[in-house]
Amino acid sequence: MNFSHQFHPTSLREYDIRGIVGETLGEADAFAIGRVFGSIVVEAGGRRIAVGRDGRLSSPALEAALIRGLMASGAGVIAVGEGPTPMLYYAAFTLPTDGAVMVTGSHNPANYNGFKMMLGKKPFFGQDILRLGARAAAGQVVAPATGSLEHRDVSEAYVSRLMQDWDGDKKLNIVWDNGNGAAGDVLAKLLKKLPGKHKVLNGKIDGTFPAHHPDPTVAKNLEQLIHAVREAGADVGVAFDGDADRIGLVDNEGHILFGDQFLVLMARDVLREHPGATIIADVKASQVLFDEIAKAGGKPLMWKTGHSLIKSKMAETGAPLAGEMSGHIFYNDKWYGFDDALYAAVRVLGVIARMHESLAEFRAGLPVVVNTPELRFDCAEDRKFAVVAEVAARLKASGEPVSDTDGVRVMTEDGWWLLRASNTQAVLVARAESTSAAGLVKLKSELAGQLAASGLAPDFSGTNTGH
Repeated sequence: MNFSHQFHPTSLREYDIRGIVGETLGEADAFAIGRVFGSIVVEAGGRRIAVGRDGRLSSPALEAALIRGLMASGAGVIAVGEGPTPMLYYAAFTLPTDGAVMVTGSHNPANYNGFKMMLGKKPFFGQDILRLGARAAAGQVVAPATGSLEHRDVSEAYVSRLMQDWDGDKKLNIVWDNGNGAAGDVLAKLLKKLPGKHKVLNGKIDGTFPAHHPDPTVAKNLEQLIHAVREAGADVGVAFDGDADRIGLVDNEGHILFGDQFLVLMARDVLREHPGATIIADVKASQVLFDEIAKAGGKPLMWKTGHSLIKSKMAETGAPLAGEMSGHIFYNDKWYGFDDALYAAVRVLGVIARMHESLAEFRAGLPVVVNTPELRFDCAEDRKFAVVAEVAARLKASGEPVSDTDGVRVMTEDGWWLLRASNTQAVLVARAESTSAAGLVKLKSELAGQLAASGLAPDFSGTNTGH
C-alpha cells in the first residue's frame, strides 16, 4: 500500500484539524485525512460518508483531495457541496451515513482552513484526532479500494426543516450579517420563507472576507451590523461566523448581546416546555446565566468549553439546550443536538416575536455585572496545563471553593474568576466577573497573584467591561 503521512504537529487540534494553507495544511493532508478516516469508517462496518465545504478559496481543492482519499478507502461519498457546517451535520443526521467531514476554517483568517468530523452521529475529536494522526504516520489504512461519489443538494430540505420549528406570532424587522460566510446561499433561501422584513449584509459567499473578519464574538466585527440595525430601526441584528455554527445578536438599540445573555432568553423558553430540565453552559459563561436558569426552574450545569465536549455532555444528560460564550448554541429540543446558528436564529427570533418587551428591555432587565473580556496570554505548551494545576493545588490547600470542571473557576464574595489552558493554542485563558468595579479589581488582583506565584506576569490593564 505504501501509504504514510506526517501531519504538521500544530494542525491536529482538540476539536478539529486546522492550519495555514500552503504552510501547515495542504492537499496531501486532505488526502491523508480521507484515506485514514475512510479506513476507520470502513473498519467499523460503515461505508457512506457525507462531505461539505465552506466558501474559502482553498476549500474546493482540499475537498477534492479529501474525497479522493475517502474513495481510495472504498467509501461511498455523498457530497453536499458549498454551505454552512450545520447543513452537513443535518445531512449526516438525516441521510443514511456512517460519518461526515466538513472542509472549513470556521472563524479563522482567510488563509486558514481545516476539517471537522463526525463518526456515526457523534463528534470525532480529542483522542480520535490524535489516533488519526498516528495511523497516518504508521500507514495503518485498509487496502486500496474503489469508492463512489454522489452529489446531492440538501439545501432545500435543510431550509424546510429549519422552518418547521418557526413559532413566532408577529413579523420582525431583522438585519442579518452573513459576514461573506458559507451560509449565504442557504440564508437567502431561508429568508424567502421566514416572515418579516429582512436586510442582508455581506450575503455573497467570499472566502477573502472583504467586509470584516467572520467572528461575531469580537465587537469590532459587529460594528457594521450595529450601524445597520440603528439605521433601519430594526428589532434585532443577527450575525454568523464563517461556517455558521456560531451566532451573534445585537438588540434593537444596537447593543451586543453576548452568548450567555441570549442563552437566558432561549433557556426560559425551553424550560416552559421542559420544566426542571438540565441546561448546559461552558465555564466561561456569566454566573447570571446559571442563576437565571435556576430561577426559571432549570438545572444549570457548568461544563467544559468546546463544541465537541458540550455535544457529548448533552447526549449523556439528555439536556434540551446548551450554549457557549462563543455563540455555539445546541438545541436537543425538536432538533438534533448539534450547533447550528441558522436554527438558533429561527428559534430565538421566534421567542423575540412572541415577547411583549423589546430585546433591549430584556437585556436591561438582566442583573448588571462588571467583567473582563476573555483574556488570553502566551504560555508555553509544556507549561500551560501545569500552571493551571499549580494554581488549583494552591487554592484547594487554602480552602477556597474551586470548580475544576475545566481549568479552575473560583467563587468569592466579590464574584468569580476563571483560568484555563487553551486546548488549541499555547495560551492561558482567563476571565473575571463581579457585581462592582471594586470587586472586579480584587478578583483580577487575586488572579494576577496566583499567576505570579507560577512565574507569569500578565497585563490586566484596560480589561473592564459592562455585561
